[in-house]
Amino acid sequence: MALSPILNVMIATAEKAGRALRRDFGEIENLQVSRKGPGDFVTNADLRAEKIIFEELQEARPGYGFLLEEAGEIEGTDKSHRWIIDPLDGTTNFMHGIPHFAISIALERDRKLTAGVVYNPITDELFHAERGQGAFYQHGRLRVAGRTALSDAVLACGAPHGERAGRPEFITEMQTLLPKVAGIRRFGAASLDLAFVAAGRFDGFWERGLAPWDMAAGIMLVREAGGMVSDETNRNRFMETGTVVAGNEAIHEALLKNLEK
Repeated sequence: MALSPILNVMIATAEKAGRALRRDFGEIENLQVSRKGPGDFVTNADLRAEKIIFEELQEARPGYGFLLEEAGEIEGTDKSHRWIIDPLDGTTNFMHGIPHFAISIALERDRKLTAGVVYNPITDELFHAERGQGAFYQHGRLRVAGRTALSDAVLACGAPHGERAGRPEFITEMQTLLPKVAGIRRFGAASLDLAFVAAGRFDGFWERGLAPWDMAAGIMLVREAGGMVSDETNRNRFMETGTVVAGNEAIHEALLKNLEK
């Protein structure tokens, strides 16, 4: 499968940053760690990966803007394009030696998502998508799962921890959904949860309190794999609200109805 020049750049960048994360993951006990907030850690590995991604993409596409988890927003001379980047989604997993985390790189054109890459450097699993071209895992086409009944569905979710808001709502949602589904999983990396929905591994996903870099590339994957993504009110305001609901058409609709309750 021939990839577009922009996807080649994104994939090569993710793989280069991934090599650095693999090295740091192997020496996790020696990492210097600083505390950003309750349950939210930043490591030297995170910052190194972000620096690699920033430098590679800036060289490849001078003038594009950036929205980075650590460095924040960096405006470019090209106001039409913006990279949205999480250099290490699943930092807590990384810090505990759990090999479930990812590099997430998305590209916006005129505020519309146009391409996304999610890469787990430990498992070497690469997911990528481009608007109108489909979603792919390695070189195989992705499709969301075909299950339509909640009773058959395995869902993924995020859970508010530490001092994060939304715990009462989450408990209510779990009480509503647990009796109706085949299972619920909480793995701690939203970009990979969304990639797994695109791959049909999970039937659906919901989470509140996300940042754009947590979800942008994963949303691209789900949509290009034939899935539906919205906020909890079934609008495309997830980047503003921080809430994402995803799945195939039937599971997405069922999730919205149950979350509304």
